[in-house]
Amino acid sequence: MTDTTPARLLTLLSLLQTPREWPGGELAARLGVSRRTVRRDIERLRELGYPVQATMGADGGYRLVAGKAMPPLVLDDEEAVAIAVGLRAGAGHAVEGVEEASVRALAKLEQVLPSRLRHRVSSLQAATVPLVMGGGGDAATVDPHTLTVMASAATGHERLRFGYRSGDGTESRRQAEPHRLVSTGRRWYLVAYDLDRDDWRTFRVDRVSEVFATGARFTPRELPAGGAAEFMTRSLSRLQPRHRLDVTFEAPASFVAARLPASLGTPEPTGERACRLRTTAADSLEWLALRLALVDCEFRVHEPEALVHHLRTLGARLRRAAAAPEDGHAAPGADD
Repeated sequence: MTDTTPARLLTLLSLLQTPREWPGGELAARLGVSRRTVRRDIERLRELGYPVQATMGADGGYRLVAGKAMPPLVLDDEEAVAIAVGLRAGAGHAVEGVEEASVRALAKLEQVLPSRLRHRVSSLQAATVPLVMGGGGDAATVDPHTLTVMASAATGHERLRFGYRSGDGTESRRQAEPHRLVSTGRRWYLVAYDLDRDDWRTFRVDRVSEVFATGARFTPRELPAGGAAEFMTRSLSRLQPRHRLDVTFEAPASFVAARLPASLGTPEPTGERACRLRTTAADSLEWLALRLALVDCEFRVHEPEALVHHLRTLGARLRRAAAAPEDGHAAPGADD
């Protein structure tokens, strides 16, 4: 499976195994790809031995031939983990139809995998907690082997040893009792009890190296506050610089409150069509600037000054992007 996405193939196969015929356009919409890509994926399934029948028509339809024996789905370790990670993300997706297909595909994945890989995939699912983040941050790639070792150790209550690189580049060796993996969509974190520091810690998985399970079992400890996602949220809040935010809006408080995240607090009315927000925020300036702009009304930032500077820079960039080209022709969509 080098020319198509394994997770997409499995999702497609899951859809086709329902007792109905699927129009090509509907499959394309469900998978978020073009009809040409659907046709290529159908051909790939046929090459793998799946009896997919096509019907003629304006849109064209596909279904699996009933009564045929299904060939085994052959995956290597990294493909199995990649599918599990992708489908788990899809199972929590907000796009209509993706969640349903992803959940079905996850269930069927366990049925067709060998017991060894089935255990690794199910461990990853059981040890992972999703966390929806509001702020920014660059995505970071992780080694699938690292994820599965951590997941297996967490579900089997087995101590881990690994190398770790902190944010300032300091290298160290750690021994920890893994509790849960937390996926924020952009990054993976390990929540664990650090035996060397004698305290709970969070570790960015992309900064982990040479991880291995020691074989030493441990009795799970209770997290000091709530579940892994809550602990992760508090940990990230402590790491983020906190900004003192003071903003006035030329719109009713109810209008502004409905368009801002609850984490930023509630604006106070200062008039019939005006309000003011005074709060602290542990988010990036980039994210705060975008959130304020999306309120869709006039506003003024009183502090922090760094956010004012960022808004000026961003505004200048947006004006340049919307300016007419140098050849004198109006930009697309501009008034004549």
